[in-house]
Amino acid sequence: MLVESFAAPMFATNTWIIAPAQGSECLIFDAGMPDTTLEVAEIIERFNLKPVAIIATHGHLDHTFSIRPVADGYAIPAYIHSEDRILLEHPERAISAEFAATLNDMDFIEPANVRELRNGDQIEIIGMKVQAIHAPGHTRGSMIFTIDNEILVSGDVLFAGSIGRTDLPTGSSKDMEESLRNRILPLDDSLRVLPGHGGETTIGHERRTNPYLKNFAQPSSKNRGRF
Repeated sequence: MLVESFAAPMFATNTWIIAPAQGSECLIFDAGMPDTTLEVAEIIERFNLKPVAIIATHGHLDHTFSIRPVADGYAIPAYIHSEDRILLEHPERAISAEFAATLNDMDFIEPANVRELRNGDQIEIIGMKVQAIHAPGHTRGSMIFTIDNEILVSGDVLFAGSIGRTDLPTGSSKDMEESLRNRILPLDDSLRVLPGHGGETTIGHERRTNPYLKNFAQPSSKNRGRF
């Protein structure tokens, strides 16, 4: 599997570009700020990839700022959870008042082709099986994605050694705890975790070392039935 990434200049938000192999179809996860279309294009061209969709792990502006130029530029659909779709046109509804004040002179328009995701949805791409999992807490529409039981694109739900903040509008510490318990902990230790910020990790490493998971750690899913 081909996994490429770069961190956007603002907030160091990771864009992940994932494909079965060089020269194949690919998925793009998140598109940061400012405009990162050139960075996306460089990876697409270098590996001779064909984008088939761009997926927002959630609706915060540092993950969606470039979603429209990328989606419309490649004429591909943009996926986002139904709860966060409104943030594509109104990002100020889920950010701090100070940050929102800097957006007063900016207009936001969603991509031409937006498709809403819900828990359990699958995204079809040749050579990869992608499953969407609703994991609210960071935002109401936060999602994580498993790919071929090898990779977890965790957005801002899970980081190496930490988790996403829950104090912004539509965030919820209660929902985050439930997402960690019911969405993250049941996953297999071997899953390679690609987060929205920072370096990659694994579920097993986070189960052992992440303080937010150790608070209510459960046995690895390898040792019990899935739920």
